[in-house]
Amino acid sequence: MKNFQMFLESIDELEKRERMEVILCNIKERFPQLNEEIKWNQPMFTDHGTSIIGFSVSKGHIAVAPEAVVINMFEKRIEEAGYSHTRELFRIKWTDKVNFELLYAIIAYNIENKKDEKNFWRQG
Repeated sequence: MKNFQMFLESIDELEKRERMEVILCNIKERFPQLNEEIKWNQPMFTDHGTSIIGFSVSKGHIAVAPEAVVINMFEKRIEEAGYSHTRELFRIKWTDKVNFELLYAIIAYNIENKKDEKNFWRQG
């Protein structure tokens, strides 16, 4: 988690920093093969140079960015979890329960689906 330390330290509110750290630590524990990277000032997990999932924080929520095709594929589960979404990301409000099973399913899907991907983002 050392790659994410500066990002976490940039979150002023201790409760939000700790919550984001729990999310990142849980993902790293579940998927230890993923690389930790900071890109566009956001913590991201990558696999063989391709994006698996990224996060950003705002005043009201954590934005989770697994790419548009994944949002579309998991749209019903995202909505059932109570999260709002756009084409590219979904939002976990600071007051929401984190649905780790949903996060793990999305990450597992991206790892498998992008195993032969040569680019950082899906092409086409």
